[in-house]
Amino acid sequence: MAISASLETRNFDTLCAPTGNIYESVSIMGRRARQIAVKVKEELTQKLAEFASNVDNLEEIFENKEQIEISKFYERMPKPTQVAIDEFQNGKLIFYYVENQTDTQE
Repeated sequence: MAISASLETRNFDTLCAPTGNIYESVSIMGRRARQIAVKVKEELTQKLAEFASNVDNLEEIFENKEQIEISKFYERMPKPTQVAIDEFQNGKLIFYYVENQTDTQE
């Protein structure tokens, strides 16, 4: 299933269902969206770093076109928030609660 690039109304109940709390659900999706954004930014930076040069010449114009194509590809990708929401709603996102563990001595 492809992720839509356009705005979409979300069902409040389906967002709350996994956690029982909308704020927890939004927090989980937000953290996942940040992870995705960092990963995509690193990939884009690595690809654009291949074109970095200090020399100005005619080949730079050709390389610049390739940089533009790479940038356009990343601009057309779905936003990290949309990907995180899709993963959360389809059960692809795993989350857990860290319990406060205290050593109890008996």
